Amino acid sequence: MTIRRALAVLTGLALLVTTGCTSDERPDRSDDNRTVTVFAAASLTESFTTIGREFEATHPGVRVAFTFGGSSALATQITQGAPADVFAAAAPRNMATVTEAGAAAGTPVVFARNQLVIAVPKGNPGRVRRLADLGRRGMKVAICAEQVPCGAAARAALDASGIDLVPATLEQDVKGALAKVRLGEVDAALVYRTDARATAEVDGIEFPESARAINDYPIVALREARDPATARAFVDLVSSARGAAMLTAAGFQPPAGS
Repeated sequence: MTIRRALAVLTGLALLVTTGCTSDERPDRSDDNRTVTVFAAASLTESFTTIGREFEATHPGVRVAFTFGGSSALATQITQGAPADVFAAAAPRNMATVTEAGAAAGTPVVFARNQLVIAVPKGNPGRVRRLADLGRRGMKVAICAEQVPCGAAARAALDASGIDLVPATLEQDVKGALAKVRLGEVDAALVYRTDARATAEVDGIEFPESARAINDYPIVALREARDPATARAFVDLVSSARGAAMLTAAGFQPPAGS
């Protein structure tokens, strides 16, 4: 009797373990299919968060999950197999990394443009008035690393203007550069207009040289999207008139020719 009972207990435990694994897997898979994972440039954080809420409101049961960061790093993650459904980059060259790897489903669409400003602490204690002021002796300036779109744009504007600037720090995305200003670690930073506008602790100073380095923002659904139709629907919202209105409210410019 003791042996029989022991065997019964072991059999029951085996069934419980098997059943538990199956029940654990099914909800996770179902939940994943109801989530649209969007990899997006850090400068899209505020505007895409707003767009994501609207998408969820018009698609009951669907959740939008964002990963924000430097476009170059996100593109690399996607080509290395990171699970994502949509990619929105801050420059075409980072999108090209994804399309050339065959990871895009269809042709990317440019949905917005962005331009640099000089971000300074509130009240502008360093009395920065123009781009050339960043080259003054003793000035500490943050810019993005050149592989990041905001860094490439900053370098293009500086080079075109003939300004010799050695940055105090190179950041991996625009939020990192902006944080240096907010924390008082630098006197100024070259960041996107939209990011300066969204941060109460800084002032944004326009400069004409930024017109030489305007960034186009492309978006695309990805080939490995778990729900291709829902991924395309998110892209459609971003590139629609409604999406354009939300992006414009955040300080983005419309695509060229629109």
